[in-house]
Amino acid sequence: MFDSRMASSASLAYLGDAVLELRVRERLVELGYTSSKALNQHALEYVRAGAQARAMERILPVLTEEESAVFHRGRNHGHGAHPKGATVGEYRNATGMEALFGYLYMTKNEARIAELFALAYPKEAENEN
Repeated sequence: MFDSRMASSASLAYLGDAVLELRVRERLVELGYTSSKALNQHALEYVRAGAQARAMERILPVLTEEESAVFHRGRNHGHGAHPKGATVGEYRNATGMEALFGYLYMTKNEARIAELFALAYPKEAENEN
């Protein structure tokens, strides 16, 4: 069985980045985007650090104690730099979110991934991202 305490925050964030990317791509295809240009442009609206930080704010209140601990461990992981288009806080929250989704993937919690993604990126807020 997977022990989240043994996995590094960086490795969970690395995996979580891919989990979120796949969810975003699924959402965009469901929304009917067909060109590579449109898909890539709209994907950025989800995966930029600022957008992930806003999404994390929506799901923080519903996290379990263990999920919150994973998020904070990922958030507090040492960061040497951050993207130009994001604040340090946004980047740290985005990394924490990625670590959380990596953890959920490793614990085979697909239902929770779907639930949190839907809360993080509600379809009715599509134009906010």
